[in-house]
Amino acid sequence: MASSTIRPSSASSLFRLCNTTNTCAASLVSLNPSSRRFPYLASAVPQSHFFGLRASSKIWRGESRSITAGNMAQASTAASLLEWVKKDKRRMLHVVYRVGDLDRTIKFYTECLGMKLLRKRDIPEERYANAFLGYGPEDSHFVIELTYNYGVDSYDIGTGFGHFGIALEDVAKTVELIKAKGGKVTREPGPVKGGRTVIAFIEDPDGYKFELLERGPTPEPLCQVMLRVGDLDRSINFYEKAFGMELLRKRDNPEYKYTIAMMGYGPEDKNAVLELTYNYGVTEYDKGNAYAQIAIGTDDVYRTAEAVKLFGGKVTREPGPLPGISTKITACLDPDGWKTVFVDNIDFLKELE
Repeated sequence: MASSTIRPSSASSLFRLCNTTNTCAASLVSLNPSSRRFPYLASAVPQSHFFGLRASSKIWRGESRSITAGNMAQASTAASLLEWVKKDKRRMLHVVYRVGDLDRTIKFYTECLGMKLLRKRDIPEERYANAFLGYGPEDSHFVIELTYNYGVDSYDIGTGFGHFGIALEDVAKTVELIKAKGGKVTREPGPVKGGRTVIAFIEDPDGYKFELLERGPTPEPLCQVMLRVGDLDRSINFYEKAFGMELLRKRDNPEYKYTIAMMGYGPEDKNAVLELTYNYGVTEYDKGNAYAQIAIGTDDVYRTAEAVKLFGGKVTREPGPLPGISTKITACLDPDGWKTVFVDNIDFLKELE
């Protein structure tokens, strides 16, 4: 859109001097465009100040003070929310995704990956079922929530979702077990390129990839969720400010044209983390319809929603209790469209009782 330019009028066209001896009046006539854009300038200013050239400066100074005060208030709100987010008791609770055969997936995870079936529920009136699996109780561990929708046997994983990470003491032994059970190994065990950590990649029956990482004993074996993003710095900034996560480490791999950032609420060897991956030059991904979301605990879903909005996210479900139960949640999207649900900490624990 072309910009409009207001050129200054000459003194002769702007002012008409009166012929009286007592008055030197100036009148803003139609030649002054500002009198049409801001009518109050022409009507509310005394003539003795040449139609308010001094007074109007006071008006603008007043508006400037008002704008400055508004900016300061907004900055104060942002600082207050940022400080609250950092102090909020947050933890990654579970990751949710869809599968085509619930019993088949449960069998694979328990027999091949050593997970435990923590609970299972069927909701026939809404035509879906859930199963929660992991390496420890839900009140203290990051777990998987599988969703089976009646009659749907396959999903599109897309290109945006990367993998889940599982820390194991013996990767090679687990890979052999997976092979014996008919599982698919897409990368044999071996040191990661440029490092010493032994890793392997496998796929579950629905095609979800798992990275197996060899580590010593850990309180959180289900240790990673990897998602691809289109602007790594933007994502880091969002997850730090809106989610209160810490940037644990960042590594650039120019040889393979990608950069990763590990974000979380504590050290990688003791907590589940979010691995964000940026592939050089790729700004968008197909998210498919298989992967759903991560759930994170919070002490206040209402303030969480405020922070998400303020720091660049989109709230897709306003904070409040779920219909039929008292659990308060809010749902949001990050700048790349990845979904997260925040769950009230106290309500979540009540659900587990």
